[in-house]
Amino acid sequence: MTRLIAVVAPALMLVYGLCRYADGLDGDRGNGWAWDAGHVAFFIAVALFAVLADRLRRELPSPLTVVAEAVTIVGAAGMLWVITGDLFDSFPSLPLLLNVLASVLFEVGLLVLLVRHAVARRLPAWSPVLVLLGFTSIALSLDLLPLSAVLVGAGLLPLARDGRRLPAVVGERLGSS
Repeated sequence: MTRLIAVVAPALMLVYGLCRYADGLDGDRGNGWAWDAGHVAFFIAVALFAVLADRLRRELPSPLTVVAEAVTIVGAAGMLWVITGDLFDSFPSLPLLLNVLASVLFEVGLLVLLVRHAVARRLPAWSPVLVLLGFTSIALSLDLLPLSAVLVGAGLLPLARDGRRLPAVVGERLGSS
């Protein structure tokens, strides 16, 4: 499941970014097929990232990863609330502060889990760095969503392959003999 999510969630982010771009070609962003399709894709992506957080926590259980998963899920819930409000005008909006806080919690929680896996040598060090760059590009401009999706996808790519434990470094091999 982790392998599939690591590919599908960023791909759905890319769909959202491309739909957002297509929706704005007429100079107006708003309700229409591209708006709706993009937001549905992003809704599913965020939900999948929350599932990914749970999977990452289960692989390396610790108090830190439990907190990071909880932070990710709370942030994802806030983001799903906002996306639902974007899709349905009658849905109540979150205050701007909570909207921003949700995104920050989601991103920080997921990054902590990825860094924890990098420290445990289950992911290369560049993996969380690429995800951070992807998240940062969204913060700079929503127009960078396609780039963000590619960066996040590249950062999560090691999760999509089998045998993710990286080989021991030379010092660890010498110390164990």
